[in-house]
Amino acid sequence: MASTKERNSEITQKFRRKESDTGSPEVQIALMTERINQLTEHMRIHKKDHASRRGLLGLVSKRNGMLNYLRINDRNKYVAVIGKLGLRK
Repeated sequence: MASTKERNSEITQKFRRKESDTGSPEVQIALMTERINQLTEHMRIHKKDHASRRGLLGLVSKRNGMLNYLRINDRNKYVAVIGKLGLRK
């Protein structure tokens, strides 16, 4: 099931830096994490869906790159984001 607009706007409001922010690394990482969680559940049911698996691996890689960027440029925000999302880093 794809993310709904309402769910995406909830995530955006929770992680944004200012009122009109939709593209900061924190927001992007949170949205990617939501999509990764959905795809992980999908993969538990549909084990042979290799196209979705490839998309999932691409998203994980993109999120990892964004987390590395945030870790290098703003350590405090990095720690806050992984704490809120419950990521193991």
